[in-house]
Amino acid sequence: MKFAERFTPRQRALFWQIVRYGLTGLFVTACQAAIYWTLAAVAGMHVQVANLIGYVAAVCIGYVAHNSFTFREEGREEGRAGGHAARGAKFVAVSLISYALNALWVWLCVTHMGWPEWSPIPAMVFITPAVVFVLNRQWVFR
Repeated sequence: MKFAERFTPRQRALFWQIVRYGLTGLFVTACQAAIYWTLAAVAGMHVQVANLIGYVAAVCIGYVAHNSFTFREEGREEGRAGGHAARGAKFVAVSLISYALNALWVWLCVTHMGWPEWSPIPAMVFITPAVVFVLNRQWVFR
């Protein structure tokens, strides 16, 4: 029996959704991290201002990418989450949680610990996206 045949269609769909989320999330997170680092380390901008600008860009890129790629199957269901306005508002709410987590990593690593500007990036890449996936899957794009 092939490995994939051991799983139900629902489990396979979830697996591929996680893969799409990972690819999209890596792209969005890389955009956010690159903007943050460039503004903070290269341009000398305050780390929290740089993080805010990176966050705003990531929200815009993320909504489009997740709506059209990551959670595309849910997009075909009739009446999903009340359309773009409702989904967009929920997405922004979840993104605010993401922003708060990333601001926490920046404060903890750079401000509190005195580490270099790149030090919060691992938490931004691994911890924040895991939390946001669960919230997006269960609430925004349901």
